[in-house]
Amino acid sequence: MPVKRNNFKTQDIERHVGQRIRERRTMLGLTQQQLAELIGVTYQQAHKYERGINRVSAGRLYELATVLGVDVNFFFAGLNETGEGESFSARQRMCLDLARNFAKIDDERQQDAIAQLARVLAREHHGDE
Repeated sequence: MPVKRNNFKTQDIERHVGQRIRERRTMLGLTQQQLAELIGVTYQQAHKYERGINRVSAGRLYELATVLGVDVNFFFAGLNETGEGESFSARQRMCLDLARNFAKIDDERQQDAIAQLARVLAREHHGDE
């Protein structure tokens, strides 16, 4: 029995994978330059991966997954039936920005204080659920 082919466009998948690479890199507080160095490519190549301009080979995708601390499947999560990646909501962008800035704080006491503040605010907002 033939397998039904999805309507995915290769370009859409490349853009989605690139978006997921950027999302994870941002969450870890890494710059494109730092990521490029970790996987042994130029800054320009890392930029092209994230934009979906250049295709990421299977070997490179595995290397990215290892460096970014995720399973290879992470890069394909959220791909919907039409093959388009889900775009980030304003709230998701805010969370990514918060994670990126949090990772830039060198003082561990300040990080602990911010984490504690977030826990307190979350409890106040949601009550004792």
